Amino acid sequence: MPGSADAADSDRDAPEVFPPSGRQVIPRPARAYAGVGAPWATLEPTRRRGIGLTRVRTAVEAHHEGLLSAERVTFDGFPDPGAPSAVLVALFERDGEARVVLTRRAAHLRTHTGEVSFPGGRLDADETPEAGALREAAEEVGLDTAQVEVVGRLTPLVTFSSSATITPVVGTLSAAPHLVANPHEVEHVFDVSLAELAADDVFREERWIVPGRPMPVVDAGEDGSFPVWFFELPHDTVWGATARMLVELLRIVLGV
Repeated sequence: MPGSADAADSDRDAPEVFPPSGRQVIPRPARAYAGVGAPWATLEPTRRRGIGLTRVRTAVEAHHEGLLSAERVTFDGFPDPGAPSAVLVALFERDGEARVVLTRRAAHLRTHTGEVSFPGGRLDADETPEAGALREAAEEVGLDTAQVEVVGRLTPLVTFSSSATITPVVGTLSAAPHLVANPHEVEHVFDVSLAELAADDVFREERWIVPGRPMPVVDAGEDGSFPVWFFELPHDTVWGATARMLVELLRIVLGV
């Protein structure tokens, strides 16, 4: 019968066409479908522009205080935390807009080849997330860590692919940094404004269903699906854990 629930389920089971992601390998399951729009989609465009560092700093500091009083971890489907790691969410301001530093991983790496990520990696023994994030940023992109003011942390999360516990450390710089990609780890380093990430038609959500996969603690659907988020930039696709961190940062800053 047209319009019936059975027909809707049949449409959802049909293969869906998603945008290409360049050289990246997206481990999309057979059952995947388009999700909802961006959390900030209903905001007026003027509220999604003019996002300066002061606005970012105030929002992150308040979020960090909340984490200290009620520590929580966003699990992407894994029941137990893995090896501790940290990334640096480094921001600077240009023309009144906060811009975040991102890297594209080198093509010869065994895992996450060509993926967009924040500078970061596994923590050394007894190393704090802040110290580890700064050390990795210096190693990967030559960041002068003396120029970084650590503002706070985003919510720790556990990755889908490696079950590593990642602590995102947010730091600000007074000016655009001079960065040089370490070819052993990074193919390209670039930056993008938060306003660009929050613009129309950049964000999209997919809902994935993976039979036998542990259900995530958050964002689980009644059909067993979980959300995977993407930012489609002109020359790169940002997805996975990096996209989840950017979504949280934007939600904190935009108040949605």
